[in-house]
Amino acid sequence: MFVHRIRVRYSECDQQGVVFNAHYLFYYDDAITELWRARVCSYQEMTDKGDDVMVAESRLRYLRAARFDELIDIEMDIHRLGTTSMIVRPVFRVDGEIITEGEIRHVFVDAATHQKKPIPDYVRAGLSR
Repeated sequence: MFVHRIRVRYSECDQQGVVFNAHYLFYYDDAITELWRARVCSYQEMTDKGDDVMVAESRLRYLRAARFDELIDIEMDIHRLGTTSMIVRPVFRVDGEIITEGEIRHVFVDAATHQKKPIPDYVRAGLSR
């Protein structure tokens, strides 16, 4: 299981003193970028090969809000690798407690045309381990 840690910055909190909900997708984006770097290649390397990936659907469920200076661990579970898409089920934790969970569906596309294409073998191999 890949885990990425983020510390909540003051500017990410709203008037209620908690992380504004939209920031969780920014946190997820950081985590998927680091997962890619650790298991597949850099994002730039992937696009240089003519491959890209786009979010097609996202859903998050908020159980409790994170606050300024808390450390959020984002567990990145690759739930499913299909033919042209993958589903990631991120779990956000503070001190081991689940605060947010969700499901994000990505579709693989040609970097130039944005037309859907099969998941490249090198991506599948990296994400399957």
